[in-house]
Amino acid sequence: MSDDQTIETPEAEETDDAYSLDRKAVAQILFAVDREDRDELVALMDPLHPADIADLLEQINAFDRMRLIKLYDKEFDGDILSELDESIREEVIGILSPQVLADAVRELDSDDVVDLLEDLNQPQQDAILDALEDSDRVAVQQSLTYPEYSAGRLMQREVVMAPEHWNVGEAIDYLRNSDDLPEQFYHIVLVDPRLRPVGNVTLGKLMGSRREVMLQSLVEETFHVIPVTQYEGDVAYAFNQYHLISAPVVDENERLVGVITIDDAMAVLDEEHEEDVLRLAGVDSESSLSDRVIGTTKRRFPWLFVNLITAILASLVIAQFEDAIATIVALAVLMPIVASMGGNAGTQSLTVAVRALATKDLTGSNVWRVIRREVLVGLINGLAFAVIMGIVGLVWFGSPQLGYVIAAAMVINLVVAGLAGTGIPIVLEKLGIDPALASGAFVTTVTDVVGFFAFLGLAVLVLL
Repeated sequence: MSDDQTIETPEAEETDDAYSLDRKAVAQILFAVDREDRDELVALMDPLHPADIADLLEQINAFDRMRLIKLYDKEFDGDILSELDESIREEVIGILSPQVLADAVRELDSDDVVDLLEDLNQPQQDAILDALEDSDRVAVQQSLTYPEYSAGRLMQREVVMAPEHWNVGEAIDYLRNSDDLPEQFYHIVLVDPRLRPVGNVTLGKLMGSRREVMLQSLVEETFHVIPVTQYEGDVAYAFNQYHLISAPVVDENERLVGVITIDDAMAVLDEEHEEDVLRLAGVDSESSLSDRVIGTTKRRFPWLFVNLITAILASLVIAQFEDAIATIVALAVLMPIVASMGGNAGTQSLTVAVRALATKDLTGSNVWRVIRREVLVGLINGLAFAVIMGIVGLVWFGSPQLGYVIAAAMVINLVVAGLAGTGIPIVLEKLGIDPALASGAFVTTVTDVVGFFAFLGLAVLVLL
């Protein structure tokens, strides 16, 4: 084989097909829509996962979205609605014909239907509820009576349960003869005569045991019951902390009313992480790439305004040292360095603290140890950068005193940054304010004000 021949490896082919919905596939789908070729559209869309179809609907413009949905019509899967971004879900539901919408919704589990209804207006909620079977409608309406972001909204009502006195054979016979089992489930929930959950039995243990074995002898050691009113963030934490696969949900009388599975809990955990990241940047957690310009502008304006106020406060500090800056121009050159280093150090501490609060790793028992650690980290880093900036001040401006000033200011601001970055989120959480949303502005203000005041104040004392 000659050296100039090219071998097309399996790895290369796999790389080309890494995404099931690439630009070529989107172009082919839109071309079928332009030609109103329903058969071709269905052939192109059928191999796609509902999440991929949801991504497609989010990527294309509103006009193409409407044409595609109307042409795809009866093939529309209810799981697509579950995967859609909330910002366009209402629009898509408005495009679907009542019959297609009814068929799509009937395919969904009760928790997915509740998730759909939460963000819709009343007429659309009524349309979806009317499409459900009577028993499903009652279950969904009951779930909607629970507080928003609670376990009652997150759970699915389809539960596989068995009396605690059954054996394996009775449970298997029940499962085989049942016509309404959930599509996916991981446990059989054992209940007492008052329908209170007493244990979980995994399907693996059930199928691997002899018929005469009692279910009570197969229950999992880790068994966690979720109150129906518990906040969904705490539910996700419990799943992550105790490595749960599913957990029964109970009402105020401790009776079994539903079950939460790991996929729903992890979805909440992902949402919590995403919210923290967005809020740390001062962006509304409901922001989306599909949002309109006006809506996005309105959501971002308040935090930009807060940032403006904090910048003005820092400028007021600088204004107190106008004469010193006019006399020693080097102060204006070096001043932003101190504030910038403090801001970055504060953001590092802030990010660690907010994440630790969200995962409940930062508690009253270790708060002072964590604060001391961040302050010491700030002190050590401050000393290291103080040496660097002291040399820079000496070499650049030929002034040992200026080097001492910026070195001392650097140490002060990085220590304060460590303290503020950890302390401010803790204080805000104690006050009932979301630390991810509000901490950034306060930490930036503290580091800017302290940095400018320390540097310029020391310069006035030492150099003038």
